[in-house]
Amino acid sequence: MLKLLLQLTKNSLANGPSPNVFNNLKCINCSRSRSFSKKVADHINEGRKRNIRSTLYYVTAAGVVTVGLSYAAVPLYRMFCQAYSYGGTTAIGHDASKVETMSKVQHKPIKIKFNADTAASMRWNFKPQQSELTVCPGETALAFYTAKNPTDTPVIGISTYNVVPFEAGQYFNKIQCFCFEEQLLNPHEQVDMPVFFYIDPEITEDPYMEYVSEITLSYTFFEAKDGLKLPLPPHMKA
Repeated sequence: MLKLLLQLTKNSLANGPSPNVFNNLKCINCSRSRSFSKKVADHINEGRKRNIRSTLYYVTAAGVVTVGLSYAAVPLYRMFCQAYSYGGTTAIGHDASKVETMSKVQHKPIKIKFNADTAASMRWNFKPQQSELTVCPGETALAFYTAKNPTDTPVIGISTYNVVPFEAGQYFNKIQCFCFEEQLLNPHEQVDMPVFFYIDPEITEDPYMEYVSEITLSYTFFEAKDGLKLPLPPHMKA
């Protein structure tokens, strides 16, 4: 191309200005412009293809992870909350020797209120048999809930629970309860569900619990279905 430009320049100087020179230069510039534009377009198209492939990979991976987590949600939520008493969930297990040796703290009675809820799709009737009990830290107490299946078909339920105020969850110890276990009720069957619990005497040594005189124990029943994801407490969603 350089040789062609030199030759055209010599001819122009020898013979005077010629329209063909300028036409040839325009053609050369147009050809170079089209070639450059085509390379840019090809580069952009290739980048778009790579981005589309990457997006598809990410979406597919996210879908697989979401499906896996939905099936693992119940046991993961149970282990996490019970291990750390999040959302007012009581700590897992209890010290049997402590139950036998702990002393009742008479000067700090605590009123325990009982609440029962069902999810929108749950067809059971569910309620506490008592609205409240007054217990002292260091003594055991027994409460009951009642569940009934009023439908003509068997229904399997599973429950979650929490304690309010949330900070009291670490001191609310359940020796026996029905949470996180599937419960099958046949048509029109009714059952009583016990909750055997105690308040750890150490609650009286916690300065943050000094003015706590009332605790609410709340259960919510859901219909057990594949992929059920139990809800997290409100403060954990942030």
